[in-house]
Amino acid sequence: MKKIRKKRFSAKLLFQFRVMAHGDPRKRRLCEERIIHFRAKDANEALQIAKAKGKKEQHNYKNNDGDKVFFDFIGVMGLICCDPACESNEVWYEVKEYLLPMERKTKFIPPVKDLDAIRNKD
Repeated sequence: MKKIRKKRFSAKLLFQFRVMAHGDPRKRRLCEERIIHFRAKDANEALQIAKAKGKKEQHNYKNNDGDKVFFDFIGVMGLICCDPACESNEVWYEVKEYLLPMERKTKFIPPVKDLDAIRNKD
């Protein structure tokens, strides 16, 4: 029996923090976009794995004000196969068209001090 080589996939997942303040979930919500990396035999299996991983992350807790906070999985925003397009250390790529990107790089590239890992001193 031939062993099926699983391919590398990445998925961009969307989550929301839904705070129930005085019974009101509010319309504007803080959201998280998360990229996960995993192996699957094909795109259909990859989508099912990504959805299952997103649903598994759902939870709730009470915040410092005593309000219940729900961390909800909304869905899969993107799904890519990393083989053979990506190098072994790459987990995501997007190809987009920009107007004069090098000349306007300050519009797309934040200052070093604003990068999350630098700002949070990770």
